[in-house]
Amino acid sequence: MKKIFTIAALALAVMPMAAQETYEDANIATEDLNGTARYVGMGGAMEALGADISTISTNPAGIGLFRHTTASTSLSVNALQDADDFGIGKKTKMSFDQIGFVWAHRSGERSFLNFAFNYHKSRNFNDVTSVSDVLHGASQNKLSYAKGYEGLFGLNFDNNITGTSNAFSQVDYLYYNGFLSDAEGTLFYNDASSYLMRKSSKGYTGDYNFNLSGNINDRVYLGLTLGIKDVNYKGYSEYTEQLLDDNNRGIGSTTLADERRIDGSGFDIKAGIIFRPVETSPFRIGLYVNTPTWYDLKTSNYTELINNTNVGLYKNFSNSEVYEYKLYTPWKFGASLGHTVGNWLALGLTYEYADYSNLDTRFNTGSHYDWYYDNYYESSESDDIMNAHTESTLKGVHTLKAGAEYILYDGLSLRVGFNYISPMFSKDGYKNSALDSPGSYYASATDYTNWKGTTRVTFGLGYRIGQLSLDFAYQYSQKNGDFSPFMSYWAADGENMSDNVCNAVKLNKERHQALFTIGYHF
Repeated sequence: MKKIFTIAALALAVMPMAAQETYEDANIATEDLNGTARYVGMGGAMEALGADISTISTNPAGIGLFRHTTASTSLSVNALQDADDFGIGKKTKMSFDQIGFVWAHRSGERSFLNFAFNYHKSRNFNDVTSVSDVLHGASQNKLSYAKGYEGLFGLNFDNNITGTSNAFSQVDYLYYNGFLSDAEGTLFYNDASSYLMRKSSKGYTGDYNFNLSGNINDRVYLGLTLGIKDVNYKGYSEYTEQLLDDNNRGIGSTTLADERRIDGSGFDIKAGIIFRPVETSPFRIGLYVNTPTWYDLKTSNYTELINNTNVGLYKNFSNSEVYEYKLYTPWKFGASLGHTVGNWLALGLTYEYADYSNLDTRFNTGSHYDWYYDNYYESSESDDIMNAHTESTLKGVHTLKAGAEYILYDGLSLRVGFNYISPMFSKDGYKNSALDSPGSYYASATDYTNWKGTTRVTFGLGYRIGQLSLDFAYQYSQKNGDFSPFMSYWAADGENMSDNVCNAVKLNKERHQALFTIGYHF
């Protein structure tokens, strides 16, 4: 235990607002490759080929290629490799992934006007992670202590220790009140020898898409989709440090146990076109744009610091918060190529781009009454400090999708696909818990992972019996990342406060999905 200074009473208190931080925003804003088994089996590269209901959420013009009214539904089994059940996360889990229909209406000799609805699970949050490493004297509680020592937030010592800046997070609050101080108000910290982080999550983002599309003379296809999103996220983590005294002897451990929920809704608009430049050729080009998703979200947490040492004020100390905020995702742009050879081969290629450095984290500024429409609306402002951090941490993401379908013989199809998604995170990015931002104030965990590129390989089979279609797809996805339990800190005052540096740990995340779709056309 290293004692450094005593707290003086202050009269100021934190004014909490509503926003979120970069890494949590990135988790909500991203999507999986999911939909019908045919779409997944071809790696999702159907934005120019069309005639699959899953294109409703990327290039809605693909719905304009339907010639028959169709309905379908999909189920999957998802498995995490090299993982064990922990908390609310499961290694293997079933999922209801899609249900929808297309009503095809002939509007002319060679033209159609189609209407469609589709629900699909665009994001599956089921995950389990376990990671441990040595700390060489650094610790999470020392980071909280160092932030106060450097004056990043003033300290108010009354019934509870609070700060005068949004940089005073919920983690800081728990440490300062449950561990870093004694009955006399003296502050101290303890180094740590190692840590163990176990975290899990479950939930999903559901997409409800409504589409109007059609074609002109079977050469130009247009589509428009209104999407409504439903976010349901639950996370649980336990972060344990083995602590040391001044003589580097073990004194026990502290565990930070955190429960987090994020719920809310959002909407977006997608528009697209597919055209055949040569009338006598099946070769086609697709172009599309997706607006930002405008999210209204609510997050809540219950976090407890469990003190298994003989130092500090409490053995257990907890805190909870609830707040609402807004998140606007970036625009997404896509271009695709598609070609068929006779009735036995289909080839697709798609490129997408979205600049996630433009994620807009916003805090609500108040409710206002609109007398003309007789309703209330919530105004908001961008969190400029957190958005600047996002701009330096995240970057533009390039997605390449390729797929093929080969008709082996009547009714039986073989499909393959490939995806590559470039890294979203800067290699030098980190979760900055010292920002004077509401996103820092409401943070109840300090860990972060800078994920690198994602690779997906898919395989599929399809079989048609009259008007009934049965489809199967297998998807393997893999990505690597660098995990850190907290941001490293380099002391400005080297005489009285030492550095607090942790090394990143390499993570490998591998997932498997088996997807089944049954469809019927009328």
